[in-house]
Amino acid sequence: MNENVVKSVLGLALVIITCSTASAGDVSLHGFVQGNYARDTVTDDPDGKDYKLSEERAQLKLDAAADPFHLLVKEDAFYDNLDKKASTELREGYFDFTAEKWDARVGRQIVTWGVGDLLFINDIFPKDYAAFFSGRPLEYLKKGVDGAKIGLYPEFASIELIAIPYFEPNNYPDPTRFWMFDPMAGITNREAQGPYRDLHEAETAMRIYRDVAGFDTSLYYYRGYSRQPSIMPDNPVTPTKLTLFYPKLNVYGASSQGKAFEGVVSLEAGYYDSSQDRHGTDPMIPNSQTRYLIGYQRQLWEDFTLGLQYYGEYMQDYSAYVQNLPAGFPQEKHLHQLATMRLTQFLMNQTLRLSFFTFYGLSDGDYMLNPEVKYNLTDAIWLAMGGNVFGGGKPWSQFGQFAKNDNVYTQMRYEF
Repeated sequence: MNENVVKSVLGLALVIITCSTASAGDVSLHGFVQGNYARDTVTDDPDGKDYKLSEERAQLKLDAAADPFHLLVKEDAFYDNLDKKASTELREGYFDFTAEKWDARVGRQIVTWGVGDLLFINDIFPKDYAAFFSGRPLEYLKKGVDGAKIGLYPEFASIELIAIPYFEPNNYPDPTRFWMFDPMAGITNREAQGPYRDLHEAETAMRIYRDVAGFDTSLYYYRGYSRQPSIMPDNPVTPTKLTLFYPKLNVYGASSQGKAFEGVVSLEAGYYDSSQDRHGTDPMIPNSQTRYLIGYQRQLWEDFTLGLQYYGEYMQDYSAYVQNLPAGFPQEKHLHQLATMRLTQFLMNQTLRLSFFTFYGLSDGDYMLNPEVKYNLTDAIWLAMGGNVFGGGKPWSQFGQFAKNDNVYTQMRYEF
């Protein structure tokens, strides 16, 4: 995070805590200590180690309020046993100001939009897929962004406006710990080129939402960059160097969620406008797409819930994509389809949770399975065990490329 932002947030914390005349109940300090370990079950990592993850982590959470201000800071400190390295991470650090018909939030914050369950269309904010695939708690899939959010509340709808001057890409698995498909693996001379970090190139996003006939309905807009890097070779015929960059992207979307058919129905769609290559002729920049999902969730019996989703990505200008595809690169489908299923059963007065989540590629036949058992020993201590199983499809398919990365994981946490 930008040093000036950190200083601003921490400085405000001191102001609120020092100057506030509020009661002690308006300032709280909590946190947790946690162990998280994931072991390979098929083969060792590319670097020869047999663990995807082995770390101890502690988090402190400061929550302070002095009307009309509110401050929240979450700071992690952890030790990576595989790399023998200690690090710190500011997970969140922001302050809120609340007025009668508007509010504002400034600092590092985690933003969640859309209605998908582990499928993201209009939630274009950064994700940590390395954490997800290696068995960290699900909360670590989301990453924070440094920016400002303003909420406006006129009578006809609610509005969120977001500005993000400091671009944060998705975090993908480390090739030293995960086996993955790389169409240009022989070229090791690579450099990353991120977007400009100034107000002129800031990301902007907007959400307008309200209830429509009992359904929570939202419209979305985003102007910024793809959070997945593209590859630009220095020479299209005989490349010797690759530059990783993040193409410009605009997203226009909508979602709606509400009760229907004795359960909850979710609908979401988005148009991904690849503004740097609207004709689809540049093979190194993703073509524009239309993405959509349909979801249904229902409680079938006491403490048992079934969730189903169907998801699709339709590529625009497909003929131009096929015509310009470089030799050696796998050809994507015109319509990429995916289905998910989530099963959740609570037992023992809801202290024991059995869950199973699966992705299945309807287009490629690849899959990811994630069974998990979580038990709350006390109100402060819980233990979880689970696994990530990948396979199917082609060696370059979304989950098939991870077939050698199956792992089992344990999570242990004490909260205070």
